[in-house]
Amino acid sequence: MNRRKTELLLTAAGPILLLVLWETLSRTKVISPIFWPAPSRIWPTAVDMFQHRDLWGDIQASLYRIFAGFVLGTIPGVMLGLAMGLWWPVRVFFMPLATAIYAIPKIAILPLVIIAFGIGEFSKIMIVAISIFFMIALSTMSGVLAIDDQFHDVAENLGADRWDMILTVALPGSLPSIFTGMRLALGFALIVIVGTEFLNADKGIGWVIWNNYQILRIKEMYVGLIVTGLMGWAMSLALDVVERYAIPWRSS
Repeated sequence: MNRRKTELLLTAAGPILLLVLWETLSRTKVISPIFWPAPSRIWPTAVDMFQHRDLWGDIQASLYRIFAGFVLGTIPGVMLGLAMGLWWPVRVFFMPLATAIYAIPKIAILPLVIIAFGIGEFSKIMIVAISIFFMIALSTMSGVLAIDDQFHDVAENLGADRWDMILTVALPGSLPSIFTGMRLALGFALIVIVGTEFLNADKGIGWVIWNNYQILRIKEMYVGLIVTGLMGWAMSLALDVVERYAIPWRSS
């Protein structure tokens, strides 16, 4: 068996074993089937929610907020990270601010975001953007700082100006670190938007989980939790595809 087939087998084995264990424990009542319903009993509920309760609409609402916030946070985050990596005054100026804001639980700043941007869609997008901005910036900065100084010296000797240094040295050299930061940020964005939808939404996968929990619709709540996990997995796969095209030398 080649490595690719082994990878696919191992990838599928973990979730399958978890579902089998969950099904067995629930049906044998080792765990309460009321609060831990078997996956086979959750499946009909999931089908009904997709067909009759607009679960697709909730998924689309959350994905839109994640994607829009991800773009708004990533682009300026990469730009700031490149500047922090290339020029020490920029790094010294922003590092205290970056480390302080990065340490604050992002759900704690939701009231401030609502005050600044209102209770509409834009505030949900901005909480995602704010949450990942410094994460992306610090990952990008680390990637730039890890580039061998010889590349900078060669670019300077060939007459590279600041933009040339960014486009031909800093950006290509830091792409692996940028994508590592983006992968972490994408998962974090999902966590933040689900938490935000608990408190400030009437649609979205977080709203599905919280609303059903409040009225003890346990199966519906589990559907929301499982869909959240699948969303995170799908977004990670999509980012892997983008990374293969952006950094073809790391495709292995």
